[in-house]
Amino acid sequence: MNLDINALFADMLSAIKGTVSNNRDKVETIAKQFLAQNKETLQLIAGLRISGELSDEEFKSRLQDEKLVLEAQFNALEVVSKAIAQQAANAALDVLEKAVIAVIS
Repeated sequence: MNLDINALFADMLSAIKGTVSNNRDKVETIAKQFLAQNKETLQLIAGLRISGELSDEEFKSRLQDEKLVLEAQFNALEVVSKAIAQQAANAALDVLEKAVIAVIS
């Protein structure tokens, strides 16, 4: 029995897609939580700029501050993303291992 590398790669890709799809909600939930935590502050900054209470320079400065806050929060997603990447790699290599075992058995 020969190893059909194209079919194997398609199966590996399916395993990766499945892992990523199964974890999409987790990442989305965390991102939504971060945005919700900052909603009031962002709304306040926008309102102050619209009402003229903040100059363009002050507005941009505050946005930069909020960008740093969001960036720090989204860096926490790196841990979740790494776990998902490890699961995807494991799923792909499990498919490869099973295919090789099937060929040599």
